[in-house]
Amino acid sequence: QVQLVESGGGLVQAGGSLRLACTSSVRTFSSYSMGWFRQAPGNEREFVASISRNGGRTYYADSVKGRFSISRDNAQNTVYLQMNSLKPEDTALYSCAGRADRWATPTSNYNYWGQGTQVTVSS
Repeated sequence: QVQLVESGGGLVQAGGSLRLACTSSVRTFSSYSMGWFRQAPGNEREFVASISRNGGRTYYADSVKGRFSISRDNAQNTVYLQMNSLKPEDTALYSCAGRADRWATPTSNYNYWGQGTQVTVSS
């Protein structure tokens, strides 16, 4: 069983920054490609960003391109989401997910999910 724990959410003013982290206890973290998703109240969950197992390939939703950056540290079993120039419409519960494959595209299916961390951006 792969456990994923997110952290780093909070309340920030528009234009501000946050860095989310997702840490796993699995020993083979480098075997998993990872993704970040978000869900705002009343909306469906949407893809935000993903990263391949070795960090060499990333994907982003159009709505966050140029503002968000996904990265990973396999030695620390952690994937990050750096969020800059935050907007009120970025307010959502952000969750990380993992899949036991080399790639993670915007439409990939994921095997494991975290509980999420809340991000609230005030105007």
